[in-house]
Amino acid sequence: MRNLKFRMQYKITHTTSYRYSSPVSICHNVVMLTPQPTQYLQVQSHRLNIVPSPGETTDRVDMFGNTATRFALEQSHSQLSITATSRVTVLPRQLPALEASQTCGQVQAAVNDRTDPNWLSVVPFLYDSPRIQRTSEFAGYAATLVEPQRPILAAMTSLNHQIYTDFKYDKNATKVDTPTKTAFDGRHGVCQDFAHVGVACLRSLNLPARYVSGYLRTHPPEGKERLVGADQSHAWFSVYCGSDLGWVDFDPTNDCLCGIDHIPIAVGRDYSDVVPIKGVFLGGGDPVLSVSVDVAPIE
Repeated sequence: MRNLKFRMQYKITHTTSYRYSSPVSICHNVVMLTPQPTQYLQVQSHRLNIVPSPGETTDRVDMFGNTATRFALEQSHSQLSITATSRVTVLPRQLPALEASQTCGQVQAAVNDRTDPNWLSVVPFLYDSPRIQRTSEFAGYAATLVEPQRPILAAMTSLNHQIYTDFKYDKNATKVDTPTKTAFDGRHGVCQDFAHVGVACLRSLNLPARYVSGYLRTHPPEGKERLVGADQSHAWFSVYCGSDLGWVDFDPTNDCLCGIDHIPIAVGRDYSDVVPIKGVFLGGGDPVLSVSVDVAPIE
């Protein structure tokens, strides 16, 4: 068995600010920044601070287990600030040797035959979603790596590495709404694009895969202090590896199996299910958006 390191505790502060060139008279928003407790993530506290205060917020848990917080401002305002502060502990995960896991074919068959005890919860991650459509091109890209007789952990490690090798990280190449196929054809993009590509390849080969949004602890250059607020949101993909292992997360941006440096916040079929903040507003002119993220280890 393999231990990915010791547990890590973090204080996460995520602030999103909007400044408007003319007053906004009304806005309705949905915030998805609440970390969800899992077997490997303990949540000690979470607080959402909204300025101006809406007076009332409403929480709803979606079909994937994410908490969505809704609020409305019905008074005139020229700026809006939303700060999510969380304290969490990420636990190390024990995984078997790569070659000791179930094969890809065994996982596929158990889900398709409905003999896997979790088949009902994983089925939504087999099909097309708003941002990801299965194609023969995605299947062809991964087919030689994700063969039915190959152990699934070994196959996922190879696919993760291939995306890391073949795709160039370029934050100017894509935007938040760039189609997955466009990023795939251009072989460039950012973490969101690479996660979408991984999910698209796996679903195209009939394996359940989902999109994960969260944070990645960054390490400052040697001899430099950590810059407060200089971190950012991150994304990766997760694949269902059978009833024994469940969901296992892979980070194609960094060519690694996700460990205690990764802090998951929400899961979905693709980015459209886990947008951190979305909403509508009336007025505002030309809004200016700024985001500050701080992932601070707690010693």
